[in-house]
Amino acid sequence: MSKMTLLTSIMDIVRDRIDDAVLALLFLGRHDAVRTWKSVDWAAIERLHEKGFISDPVGKAKAVVFTDEGLRQSEALFRKR
Repeated sequence: MSKMTLLTSIMDIVRDRIDDAVLALLFLGRHDAVRTWKSVDWAAIERLHEKGFISDPVGKAKAVVFTDEGLRQSEALFRKR
């Protein structure tokens, strides 16, 4: 494995851990049962949308909607940490 490939793999792991932490934090900002404020790292928010955990964050709304899986994962990660 080249140094660059190893570095890329490590960065992917770090991003996944950041995404887990952000998803757990989004659980804290939950309101109306499935909405949450999107005032955290934008890149992480976009990745969570790509992973299918939240609605599309692009727009004027200050909140996003959890998908069913996103809500389950966010609560599990929140309670785990």
